[in-house]
Amino acid sequence: MTSPLAHIRSLPTWLVGRVATRGRGLVADALSAEGLGLMHHAVLAATAEYGPVAQADLCRLLAVDPKDMVGLLNHLQQSGFVLRTPDPADRRKNAVTVTPEGGAVLARCARLAGAANAQLLAPLDPDEQRQLIALLTRLHEAPQPGESGRVAPRRAAVNTPASAACCPVGSPHDRDSSRGPGRRCRAR
Repeated sequence: MTSPLAHIRSLPTWLVGRVATRGRGLVADALSAEGLGLMHHAVLAATAEYGPVAQADLCRLLAVDPKDMVGLLNHLQQSGFVLRTPDPADRRKNAVTVTPEGGAVLARCARLAGAANAQLLAPLDPDEQRQLIALLTRLHEAPQPGESGRVAPRRAAVNTPASAACCPVGSPHDRDSSRGPGRRCRAR
């Protein structure tokens, strides 16, 4: 008979959680060489992809509390990696853009994170690495309890061509907080 602790340690949720903790630690240590944390890297990457982007849209996109986003952006702006300016379309909002220096640090962070992930996956051969990533992707993209059918990976509605067809930022669906942070409208 298996002991209760051995049983817990054999559960997929336990194993995935432990591996994720190790992976986050490796990436966090690598990014610290640039003076950034995991969320700084995510905010910088999202800003580079969607910028200029409203600060509120970054909060929704990354499911970050607005007060926390202010601190992250303050650090990135003080480091010279992003610039916040009044949004020309709505002066009450800040538009965030990546500076050339921010683009350069983002590229360095991508290399550092890649090396950390390679270190995490080093015990696996290349075929096993691809298989693990494919299986994790399937689990990540699988419907959540209560949802039917396969759904696309969740991301917040941001005014980009890929998401503008449903839930533009500020629409009634976008403001429906019952879906939780980062949840997309299912009205399609």
